[in-house]
Amino acid sequence: MSENLFNEFEPVSSKQWKQQIQYELKGADYNETLIWESPEGIKVKPFYHIDEFKEPLQVTTHTSQFKICQNIFVHDIDKSVFRANETLKRGAEAIRFTIPNEDTDVEKLLNALPLESTPVYFNLNFLSIDFVKKLDAIAKAKNAVFFVQLDPIGQLTKDGNWHTNLDKDFESLNTIAIACSNIHFLSIDSSLYQNAGANIVQQIAYTLAHANEYFNRIATINKPVVLQVSVGTNYFFEIAKLRALRLLFGLLAKEYDHNFECHIIASPTKRNKTLYDYNVNMLRTTTECMSAILGGADAVSNLAYDAIYHKDNEFGDRISRNQLLVLKHESYFDKVNNPADGAYYIEELTQQLAEKGLALFKDIEANGGFLTQLKEGTIQRKIQESATKEQELFDDGKEILLGTNKYPNKLDKMNHDLELYPFVKSNPRKTLIIPIIEKRLAEKTEQQRLEEEKTNADAE
Repeated sequence: MSENLFNEFEPVSSKQWKQQIQYELKGADYNETLIWESPEGIKVKPFYHIDEFKEPLQVTTHTSQFKICQNIFVHDIDKSVFRANETLKRGAEAIRFTIPNEDTDVEKLLNALPLESTPVYFNLNFLSIDFVKKLDAIAKAKNAVFFVQLDPIGQLTKDGNWHTNLDKDFESLNTIAIACSNIHFLSIDSSLYQNAGANIVQQIAYTLAHANEYFNRIATINKPVVLQVSVGTNYFFEIAKLRALRLLFGLLAKEYDHNFECHIIASPTKRNKTLYDYNVNMLRTTTECMSAILGGADAVSNLAYDAIYHKDNEFGDRISRNQLLVLKHESYFDKVNNPADGAYYIEELTQQLAEKGLALFKDIEANGGFLTQLKEGTIQRKIQESATKEQELFDDGKEILLGTNKYPNKLDKMNHDLELYPFVKSNPRKTLIIPIIEKRLAEKTEQQRLEEEKTNADAE
């Protein structure tokens, strides 16, 4: 268009907007009424304007290229192969195998899969040089893209103990780094921090500090590092979180002369998922997957609506996969790159989260680094403090989970539908450090309701 059809409309400055808002408030205080503060200490304004907008951050995201990833726990090889091929036929674009032990016949597992066109993630519950070498050989022979998610520090944070010990685990990683050039071998499980109740700034800082330990201790890293990220319910903040993570990881990598970006595989958080009124979980995971995509995740692995209390099942898998397929093929999330770029609100959130995350990371490094603070219990204590604050908000009804602490369906019964134990298990044992424990907000409420169900059933 050669003519500006709207030149009769004068631009409105941010000052004019604020003056109009203050007039409409009729004496109410602008800051107290309209500005709220997030758990991360970010003050969110009622509007964002080009007057206050800085240059957009240089965060490279490729939203159109995100892969729909299917999780498969490998118990029976034949069933796992069948399930993998079926899910690929039904829209999955990548597979993540969780492999519990190194006796698994990985050649048989992979032989019938279209590896030339399907990225495969391997979530290993062990650290084995020989097993990883097998995967490396297969990747070379099949020209496959394998992400082997080795994370001894993640093992330590979650379990309280190393696979063997610090020296042996890093010796194995360095051997793998030199011997296995055809795979991505290093991963950082930052999902644990989110699922345990850490706020977003903590998640970013702990992920960076976690990565920094590897950069300091592994001599050769030639391929992108995988970040496993859990995405929470705060829609715009979560978009900004992924962008800030990618930005800061790139800055950290450059300090070690690494010229690669991180590879983000994102999943919905477990923290806000509920046992009662479980269908609401589908709504939660949909918006969380949207945040992951718009934030620039390379792959998204959805969480089935019944994952916290049912074993893996075809119906739950199909629904969770279809949620991503709808986003990709019916909502056109695969048509545009960098859709969040230039959005004043998201840019401002990204900037503030990055600044606060970097400041906390520097504080961790100044006080001995991530492993030292884990050993001292500082990281665990800080996460617990954030989790306790969030739990208190939930218990007071200020943090809302529909169907659980607001508008619960009292007729909903779950006592006879539990295939998995959905609560934190008490497992006292000797550990090197205090492990970081994942816990859902609704657990206490749900346990009370289950106990009421049993009491009522006994009375009848």
